[in-house]
Amino acid sequence: MTTTTPGPTALRGAVGTAHTRVEGRDKVTGAARYAGEIPFTGLAHGWLVLSTVTRGRVRDVGTAPVLGMPGVLAVLHHGNAPRLRTDYVGMLGTRPDPTAAVFQDARVPFAGWPVALVVAETPEQAREAAEALVVTYDEEPHTTALAADDPGAYSAAGHPPAEVGKDLEAELAASAVVLDEEYTTPEEQHSMMEPHAATARWDGGRLEVVDSNQGTTWVRAELAAMFSLDPASVRVRSEHIGGGFGSKGLRAHQVSAVMAATELRRPVRVVMTRRQMFSLAGHRSPTVQRVRLGADPDGRLRVLDHRSLNRTSTVFEFVEPSASVGQVLYAADAHRTASHVVRLDVPSPTWMRAPGEAPGSFALETALDELAVRCGADPIELRLRNEPETGPVSGLPFSSRNLAACFREGARRFGWADRDPRPGVRREGHLLLGTGTAAATYGAGAAPSTALVTAEADSSFTVRIAAADLGTGARTALTQIAADALETVPGRVRVRIGDSDFGPAMIAGGSMGTRSWAWAITAAAAELRERLAVAPDIPPEGITVRSDTTEAIGALARKERHTFGAQFAEVAVDTATGEVRVRRMLGIFAAGRIVNPLTARNQLVGGMTWGISMALHEEAVRDRNTGRHYAPDLAGYHVATHADVPDIEADWVDDPDPDDPVGIKGIGEVGIVGAAAAVANAVWHATGVRQRHLPIRPDRVLAAPAPDGAGRAADGADEADGGAVD
Repeated sequence: MTTTTPGPTALRGAVGTAHTRVEGRDKVTGAARYAGEIPFTGLAHGWLVLSTVTRGRVRDVGTAPVLGMPGVLAVLHHGNAPRLRTDYVGMLGTRPDPTAAVFQDARVPFAGWPVALVVAETPEQAREAAEALVVTYDEEPHTTALAADDPGAYSAAGHPPAEVGKDLEAELAASAVVLDEEYTTPEEQHSMMEPHAATARWDGGRLEVVDSNQGTTWVRAELAAMFSLDPASVRVRSEHIGGGFGSKGLRAHQVSAVMAATELRRPVRVVMTRRQMFSLAGHRSPTVQRVRLGADPDGRLRVLDHRSLNRTSTVFEFVEPSASVGQVLYAADAHRTASHVVRLDVPSPTWMRAPGEAPGSFALETALDELAVRCGADPIELRLRNEPETGPVSGLPFSSRNLAACFREGARRFGWADRDPRPGVRREGHLLLGTGTAAATYGAGAAPSTALVTAEADSSFTVRIAAADLGTGARTALTQIAADALETVPGRVRVRIGDSDFGPAMIAGGSMGTRSWAWAITAAAAELRERLAVAPDIPPEGITVRSDTTEAIGALARKERHTFGAQFAEVAVDTATGEVRVRRMLGIFAAGRIVNPLTARNQLVGGMTWGISMALHEEAVRDRNTGRHYAPDLAGYHVATHADVPDIEADWVDDPDPDDPVGIKGIGEVGIVGAAAAVANAVWHATGVRQRHLPIRPDRVLAAPAPDGAGRAADGADEADGGAVD
């Protein structure tokens, strides 16, 4: 739980102005404590032991020698661990991933499956004992490679194919221009700065978990159900979070920590190592996507057919709904999207920043760029010609849609009008230069939440809400929102977050966190102001009002609610080494009312930087023979760094949401959408050769066929991987 202390007063009208982070000083001085740093008396330490085989069963766990090692307190495994309940449906509408329900049986469904937890007095003793633990297995054959023609692929639950409009095959046959291509994206890892960490302890018959998570009420509900506890007897706190990106929900470390704390009746902390996170924290599945477009000569779409395949584990189904992005962006006479999955012997994928939209936009926005070339149309104008009046699949009205404004403002600022559309004609010595663009969109939803707002006797206010700040600046934004709602200044508002005892609230995910929390805070503040107007005298204990937005959000009219954006990139391609460098990027977004321009720009630039990383660097590779990762660490898994982002800018157009009390939408994920496609399209403009497989590595650039000459609109693609993603 974190408190922001009232400081010097500031001008009213806080929303829309730049404010530095209210917890900034604590973070830069080290006063802000993360989940793995908070001290507890009598703390013991757990170290997870992961399987070394990819598929099979545990035959034996050699605990006796390890239990005799210095400081070792216990070894938990499937033979002695508490039994867990896994037949419930959780807060997010899904059953628990068995990866979190650890030590329930002897099976091993993937490499890196938790098979034991060693608990000792110190982390060093726990690690030494864990490394000494001998586990023997009965090994079975495994399959980890994803292929487009996998016979085991099926339509994912909750994501049925969507087909609207005219007969698709007939419209395709009638199209003057047809594109039918395959695009692939690799496995990606979250790789946030702070590893997953949790401490569990029992205090007076109540379970307390101090964790790094994206929603304390979410984790509390899952733990209570799994351990068959009264939710009121469970408290989850999450002070500061060093990034999450979708992975910080219920995982093996929290569950195993609770198990050990229950067995030993003392606090137990479990922290994942970076290598363990590669198999236990979820990942973005690789995808194989087929896009078929049919158009009239001017580029107006008759057909949009987008089908995506991703892999999931054999123990839990997770869908990367990459085909969904087309359901929002473009009109077509015949529209079909479908997301399929195939079960393989791999860890369960999970949400990762812009799940579905990030890889889906690479395929669709690259295909749109290819179509523009074949039609002889400007890529921006072709997109604008296919703007829908209503949701292309749903038929619902848009709450607001300012994608065209994003493209026009972005084109003006990027200098798009001066672009020579011919590929391979701009040079600086041995460097080929190119520019590209792509559209971006992400859903703008809201979920029911509760908030407590207290008028204190000293005329300040305290806001309590079970929000989570993953490093996005949520504390600061909520302080500004509360100040305006209470008609005061941010310096007179304390915001306390990250405690499940504050009541149910939306998780930090789906770009819905700040919007959902703001709704609850403004509702509570409005009622509190009414009470103060009637009875202005505040007793020493203050006056507290609790809000619940369930009814208000349930009453919202059905609409297509989304953020939008236009991404622009300029690249330089080294013809000798195949290296691609992004020289500059610009993103213009329509993302509702911007609460804090400073933190909003940070979020958007961060997403765009991840898009560069996705386009050029990120690729978690598995050995087909062993089923394990090559180099599962930040030395082997490359991400973009400062040197990769010399000039990147994000801005926005006016775009308030009339159905939201603050007018906001959400910006956490839209920044990454379309960014990789903009880079890939710029690489085509530079070289005249399409790159349809990510990442765009130097070897793929060098292996691609050379363009025939200046102005060639090549359709060749890198086929080095044969369409398979491993």
